Amino acid sequence: MDDITPDETVLKAKQYPKNTITTGRRHTALLKSDGSVTAVGDNKYGQCNVSGWRDIVAVAAGNVHMAKNTGNAHTIGLKSDGTVTAVGWNKHNQCDVNDWRSIVAVAAGWCRTIGIKSDGTVVAAGRNHEGECNVSGWHDIVAVAAGDWHTIGLKSDGTVTAVGNNRYRQCDVNGWGDIVAVAAGYLHTALLQSDGSVAAAGWNKHNQCDVSNWRGIVSIAAGSSHTIGLKSDGTVAAAGWNDFGQCNVSDWRDIVAIAAGCAHTVGLKADGTVVAAGDNEYGQCDVSAWRGIRLPGK
Repeated sequence: MDDITPDETVLKAKQYPKNTITTGRRHTALLKSDGSVTAVGDNKYGQCNVSGWRDIVAVAAGNVHMAKNTGNAHTIGLKSDGTVTAVGWNKHNQCDVNDWRSIVAVAAGWCRTIGIKSDGTVVAAGRNHEGECNVSGWHDIVAVAAGDWHTIGLKSDGTVTAVGNNRYRQCDVNGWGDIVAVAAGYLHTALLQSDGSVAAAGWNKHNQCDVSNWRGIVSIAAGSSHTIGLKSDGTVAAAGWNDFGQCNVSDWRDIVAIAAGCAHTVGLKADGTVVAAGDNEYGQCDVSAWRGIRLPGK
């Protein structure tokens, strides 16, 4: 994997990130090189029913913290024509996105879906009990991240905006600048800075925000209570909750993309194969046989 300079990282952010791997509470979905999608894991609500999808350019999955009354999930696919498709749990109308148009990037949180339009504005569908879908006034947005109950938006000037639950100050990001990527977990937010360092805000019970010493990071992901960073040399850093081994990624190599579910972590390698660590109760980490996953930017 070639080294990626901070300037190149900025460029990637402004080109609207299109995730080719995504992780929910109990499932994993991956975009293949031919535009189809495959998924493994819990399928109670049909969140893995993606075998018929075609012409997909990005995927997103609703994630949620680990609790006995949670686990319901949905999966989102962004099509090449700027429309969006969805499967899975729809109690809060988070899958009602069929009428969306001119979408260039998508994100999914618990009970909701977020989309960036080609003009830099943002649309949302789903649960809005804490204002997490109050994004209609946003503009100049180039990336979004959806936590359980808060939504983060990255603006083209490198500043950040946030809405939703702020109990642990996970939305206190308005003063930050030079940001090139954003990630949101259960109650914390991680932001990648243009110099390859990472900052975080919010709940830190499991040290998921202890990322200030990270350097050379080119991509970030946030699980329920853990944070993952992809380094320019293709290795991976992790901080936070590790009860299921979701942070056991120090031996990974040649990684080009990462995703973090509630308690599992997935990495896409440069050869299009996939590795995973963490909770595998529902088979969400059974990805070692997969081939031909689309690489970022392809």
